[in-house]
Amino acid sequence: MDLRLTKTQNMFKRAAADFLKAEAPSHTITEWFGSKAAFLPDLYRKAAALGWLGMVIPERYGGASTSFTDCAVVFEELGHGPLPGPLFSSGVLGALLVLEGASEEQKKTLLPAVCSGKSIVIAAVADGGVDWGPESVETRLTRTTDHLVLDGTKRFVYDAEAATAFICAARTESGEIALVLVNRESPGVSIMPKAGFMVSVAEVRFDKVRVPVSSLLGGAGAGWQILDRALEKALPILCAYQVGACQEIFDFTAEYTRTRVVFGQPIGRFQRVQDHCVEISIHLDAARWVTYETLWKLDSGVPATAGVHEAKAVASEAYYQVCNFSHMVHAGPGTDYGHPLMAHSVMAHTLYQYLGTPLQHKRRMMDALYPRAGSRE
Repeated sequence: MDLRLTKTQNMFKRAAADFLKAEAPSHTITEWFGSKAAFLPDLYRKAAALGWLGMVIPERYGGASTSFTDCAVVFEELGHGPLPGPLFSSGVLGALLVLEGASEEQKKTLLPAVCSGKSIVIAAVADGGVDWGPESVETRLTRTTDHLVLDGTKRFVYDAEAATAFICAARTESGEIALVLVNRESPGVSIMPKAGFMVSVAEVRFDKVRVPVSSLLGGAGAGWQILDRALEKALPILCAYQVGACQEIFDFTAEYTRTRVVFGQPIGRFQRVQDHCVEISIHLDAARWVTYETLWKLDSGVPATAGVHEAKAVASEAYYQVCNFSHMVHAGPGTDYGHPLMAHSVMAHTLYQYLGTPLQHKRRMMDALYPRAGSRE
């Protein structure tokens, strides 16, 4: 197993770093997070023009047909920002849900628009705040003579305000889970942004929303299987974004320990500060190596289900804890919303529960390693 980056991957990495430097420097990102401006259409269009949406989608559908690691190195750099917006939620997860579940006709219609940035397709899955798994889907889907009716509320939808359409998970009359494509402008769809220590999260209500039968993705009972297949490919890319964020925090925290002088010496000479930096390094390394090992497995065709869940658990926990230990080093200055650490703290809290908490993914990892009777795996 060789985890060194190729020349092409290093090129992608430099391009993403240059993009951040030119379009989203640190002081600009802190302003966006301070004002909760998570979706910036002009920036999203520029990212789409660089081909960063649908990188892993086949070229015949408007994607770039890159490897998962190729895509991940771009998202690792974007995590340094942390760059907000639906680049992952639509350009990776939304696109993969369509690729895994849609009919050929639906793919040809939907995917080019997603890959070009003209359409932003956001997954609306769990009805509870931090619940995850098939049991978290409570929204009801009923069928009439000529259409489908959605009724329910999704309380944690990431990047909902940017959406042009939602892929909504709903429970059919027979108790099975289906995925339905819903236009944001459909009567009965309402979006309410969430306040608090999060970014780009909203509650989406589907109040007896009528959609055509042709909006169903895959079979009526195949919804969670489609979601699992898409997540197995998408989650390691999200983890790479979190790795990039952890690396950025490590870098500016280490620099701070060299330049902040207390009692006549840099604070990096104090053992307790060193302990905090070691903790940051440990979490960073754990997230990086489990993420890139999993990406290697996906690109090599090696079974990766357990690794995917392990990576999401480790990377989400790492980002959360790296922020905590960096706050211990920075103390008061790190709590100012003008400091880049606060943007990362808000994003870390948001991603901690996005698509399942670390505890939920540890359980899924164990189910994959040691299957039990009745397990979802």
